[in-house]
Amino acid sequence: MKSVLQAFDLHGRIALITGSSAGIGLALARGLAGAGATVVLNGRDEGRLERAARALRNEGADVHAVAFDVTSGEAATAAVSRIEREIGAIDILVNNAGMQRRAPLQDFPEAHWHELMRTNVDSVFVVGQAVARHMIARRRGKIINICSVQSELGRPNIAPYTASKGAVKMLTKGMAIDWGQYGIQVNGLGPGYFKTELTQALVEDEQFTQWLIGRTPSRRWGDVEDLVGAAVFLASDASGFVNGHILYVDGGVTATL
Repeated sequence: MKSVLQAFDLHGRIALITGSSAGIGLALARGLAGAGATVVLNGRDEGRLERAARALRNEGADVHAVAFDVTSGEAATAAVSRIEREIGAIDILVNNAGMQRRAPLQDFPEAHWHELMRTNVDSVFVVGQAVARHMIARRRGKIINICSVQSELGRPNIAPYTASKGAVKMLTKGMAIDWGQYGIQVNGLGPGYFKTELTQALVEDEQFTQWLIGRTPSRRWGDVEDLVGAAVFLASDASGFVNGHILYVDGGVTATL
């Protein structure tokens, strides 16, 4: 009898994780590598990317680093073709690249709106499309789009970010609808509030941290390692009939007022 744990095994799979030189992206790459996958890191800063790759290699991971601009369709198509040609078929794509801008909506600069949308939404479309074209030909593949609790809930001064993550949620569903017939599962992973370098100021804000812990049923900030199990599930055969779903890993924030 086949062990259920074998369904989570990623040996022999190649995973491309965008925005993976630090933070959640790097944690997900480390987790997928720990489940057996060969991981391809992505970012724009080649030096930072290579340092992240070297750290994973020192931990025993099979890792490659490919720098390209995820907001450019031309760059994404060329990079994906290179990965497919030189490293191997991409079995798993994690669209993780993203950014945050904070300001009252009436003061939010239009240039920042377009920058945020290019990074958070356009990248999911252009990289997803570039990878899916190869997956469609093979009639298999896993795509995980990083959503957020802000795909469901708003907070002051981040309306554009909330709009972008709501768009990623619905793009995920649209991808699943169009590409499910080709054996591709497309799902979202929605982190809550996690300790990363991007949230360090909030972590150090005692008033905000007290509010968040009181608001979160699990009564703590998330650690990036908390996302790994969900990511491995969505990347593996264990989620073979899960499609168009957003899995929130948020300590229960979306469950309570």
